[in-house]
Amino acid sequence: MTTNDLHIALPASKSISNRWLVLNHVAGCPFILRNLSTADDTQLLQTLLLQLKNGRSEHYYCHNAGTVARFMMALLALTPGRHTLTGDDRLRQRPMAPLIECLRGLGCQVECTGEEGFLPVDIEGCTPDHKMAEIDPVSSSQFVSAMMLVGPRLANGITLTLTGRASSRPYIEMTRAILRQAGIESSVSANHRVYRVEPLKPDPRRQHKVVEIERDWTAASYIYAAAALVPGLRMRIQGLSLNSCQGDSIVAELFAHFGVKTREVRSPYHPNSHSITIEGTGTHEEEFEYNFLDYPDLVPAVAVTCAALGIHARLKGAKNLRYKESDRLQALQTELRRMGGRMTFSNRVAVISPSELHPTDPVCDHADHRIAMAFGILSLRFPGITIENPAVVSKSFPKFWEQLKSIRKAASLPPLPPTSAR
Repeated sequence: MTTNDLHIALPASKSISNRWLVLNHVAGCPFILRNLSTADDTQLLQTLLLQLKNGRSEHYYCHNAGTVARFMMALLALTPGRHTLTGDDRLRQRPMAPLIECLRGLGCQVECTGEEGFLPVDIEGCTPDHKMAEIDPVSSSQFVSAMMLVGPRLANGITLTLTGRASSRPYIEMTRAILRQAGIESSVSANHRVYRVEPLKPDPRRQHKVVEIERDWTAASYIYAAAALVPGLRMRIQGLSLNSCQGDSIVAELFAHFGVKTREVRSPYHPNSHSITIEGTGTHEEEFEYNFLDYPDLVPAVAVTCAALGIHARLKGAKNLRYKESDRLQALQTELRRMGGRMTFSNRVAVISPSELHPTDPVCDHADHRIAMAFGILSLRFPGITIENPAVVSKSFPKFWEQLKSIRKAASLPPLPPTSAR
């Protein structure tokens, strides 16, 4: 086993952490959750769940955390009492209508106090008798996951019929995997349009069962981007396995197009310990095309990598990026253009054309952690880059700047200006 690898510490998966937190609450907290994400979103969800458990307040504020808002909405609707759910200006612009309509279809009272289909909402929690509901998953798979996580609370479980093709479908499969690990049965039809979750049943095996949360494959996309931009630097990432319930593990396959090799490593002394090593070769394809409908969170890292390497790229299935923490398509286009890049988008396709990039200072992060990290990685090629609000990365990867600093040092690159890593 080599000792020359640069060791990278990724955060735990906030997607897995958040699902386990909700499911643990629904099941009466029998699980011991280890290695929970320290990301802002997960800490916020923990706070709100504790608030709900203790009944300290009827007002639940979700900042700009879409997953937290959607999971809490479903949970509050099935918890007797009066509740108000809201968030910041950006969160109040993000779509909530499909989840609201699904809950209303079950007999829950959810009233939009502003624009219909958006936060804020007033909720009169109840325990509905219905066990069947329809839901539109086109704008977000989180609507489906939210209902699947609270479904076990219903006496008859829940059957969800999807009225369209779900975006980010691997996240629904992640939810099913977590339900299975928790001992809750679920099933899906052959066409992935009907999901059934069985009711929670007493099971003493749940009590004090330890759950270890995986590291975050989405966060790994920025390390892969770094490997593509700094060839020859071999990095070891502990706690990742190619056999993961996280759909974004496909990042290993995608970045092979950009010359990054991935190898899974297993310790002979700790058989349950997983890690991977990655290394850029300095070679890459001249053209790249992929449909990111199921993997939208990977687009920022892929987009800046293609722009930096001069790859002509067609990134399909990117429409829903407009409804994230920022309009990510617009944010990527704006900041790449400021650097001399060429990016256009139409008909759900973002096109990046080869161009000569140059540093710009500072890069506007658009209050979006993934935009900040993507352009932070570009500083490996363009040292003059700084990020307007570097602290925004705490939403998903609190120690991102520390890891980038170690990469720069290992690659013998000058340190970042203090304003980019505070």
